[in-house]
Amino acid sequence: MPFQIPQSGNIGDWLQFFSSLSTPVIVIAAMFHLLYFWFLRSWCTRDLRVIAGTLDDYTRGLKHRSVLERGVPLTTQIDAFVQDVNDVLNDASRSEDRSVCLRRMQILDEKRRYLESLSFETATHVARTMIEAYPLSGVLGTVLAIGSALQTDAAGQSASTVNVVMERFGDSIWSTFAGLLAAIVLMFINSMLEIRFNRLTDSRTHVREMVARAKRELGLASQRSEGTT
Repeated sequence: MPFQIPQSGNIGDWLQFFSSLSTPVIVIAAMFHLLYFWFLRSWCTRDLRVIAGTLDDYTRGLKHRSVLERGVPLTTQIDAFVQDVNDVLNDASRSEDRSVCLRRMQILDEKRRYLESLSFETATHVARTMIEAYPLSGVLGTVLAIGSALQTDAAGQSASTVNVVMERFGDSIWSTFAGLLAAIVLMFINSMLEIRFNRLTDSRTHVREMVARAKRELGLASQRSEGTT
């Protein structure tokens, strides 16, 4: 039904107007929420590619390096590259590989933007938390409809309170349905994407720890070698 802005100052008319807006507003917000999840997925994939590419460049000079097939998930590539560097750090006899890692350390500068995770984690937290708003919005639309019926009756309308409340409640129940349906769909999508998002966060943590360890151990080894010479 067409939306008509109330021309009077009657509270009941305004409550009914806002109640009638609740269902389309929920549907439109859910569509934007889906687009937001798509944006987060693209953001996650881009960051994973950047991290995997950076580690690929860094480990390219190692003698013993993981050989991965095409199409291997990016998180698996990152784990393999991190393990390659940790193997070099754990084996003091691989002096040539350790020298290569030390010379190419600027590639893994831990201050680079690809290791910054606050913005992405904040965005994903907002996307997850706002799913809870849809059922509440649906209930709010129903409550507004009931409130408008009570106000109309108080203003002296001929229909009884029960009849008006039931009529408005029947019209506004779709807002509750839309809110619940939107929450279910978005929770399902979030459950599929949450593992990917968590893997990105874990990969950043592993790379950051590996970079700090490589700088610490390779730097100390370099200083000792210079001191002995």
